[in-house]
Amino acid sequence: MLNDWHAARCRGTGSRDGRRYQGFTLVELVVVLAMLLLLVATLLPGLSKSGITSNAMQCLNNNRQLCMAWRMYADDSADRITYASSIYGAPDTTSNWPDRYAWTGAHMDFNPNNRANWDPTFDMMLRPLWPYARNQNAYKCPSDRSTVTTVSGVKPRLLTMSMNTYVGGFAPMVPHDTPPDGTDGGWSTISRGCRVYHKIADFGAAGGRPDQIFVFVDERDDRVNWGNYMADMTGYSPVNPAAWQFQSDMPGMYHDRAATFSFVDGHGEIKRWTDPRTTPPYSLDIGSGFSPSPNNPDVYWIQDHSTRPR
Repeated sequence: MLNDWHAARCRGTGSRDGRRYQGFTLVELVVVLAMLLLLVATLLPGLSKSGITSNAMQCLNNNRQLCMAWRMYADDSADRITYASSIYGAPDTTSNWPDRYAWTGAHMDFNPNNRANWDPTFDMMLRPLWPYARNQNAYKCPSDRSTVTTVSGVKPRLLTMSMNTYVGGFAPMVPHDTPPDGTDGGWSTISRGCRVYHKIADFGAAGGRPDQIFVFVDERDDRVNWGNYMADMTGYSPVNPAAWQFQSDMPGMYHDRAATFSFVDGHGEIKRWTDPRTTPPYSLDIGSGFSPSPNNPDVYWIQDHSTRPR
């Protein structure tokens, strides 16, 4: 009887408790469809103007997926977080054993002989976050179309996302540093005495709330190098806008001059840059030069979401 009632109800002729059920009429379906089409037509121009495209949303989703993997790793590792950067490039994890606990060992460039650029088995799949994010597409922005020409043909590069250097730091150098805490890599003129976080518990009122400090950002393909993003903290504390600058790391601008970020608390943001100095033309010069950018509000936003003074 139950099956008979279910079949009759699907045909729109069944009843329950004396009440009759009927399906939608053709006119009602047409009206609903027309309203949906009108709603989509209204929303799409606004989404386009705001730069929120399908690629931007996918990039944001990838960013948050990696951040979730990062947090799960910490939950399984007595609250300790991965290092944001190795010292030696992949696949070398013997010259400096803490390097094996860096989230990536890919020192990205456009050299076809550097397999970390294009082969996920060379480094990506060997890293601490891979068991929690077994999807190589999550490590890349879909708008990043950079490639490397190898003897086997043209290969897409694998890594767009970079980790905030202050969230985990550089792997300590043995025996010069004392493991397990990450360091600023000796870049004191960039870090300016600001915090390098080692555990989830380090994020608090004094260290910057979890919703204020970013973990991952999609970085420009001409600037992503060691898989970390190190904000130059010059002029942050005390605030001195005249001293603000970028160093070699610069944020992505794939999404109509915007980049995607994920934060310690797990939420994500699409940040639109307001100053043209934050989005200069592409260049394959991925050196370590400095770019003064006084009074650039984008610089201060990045600083304020990277770390806090000790």
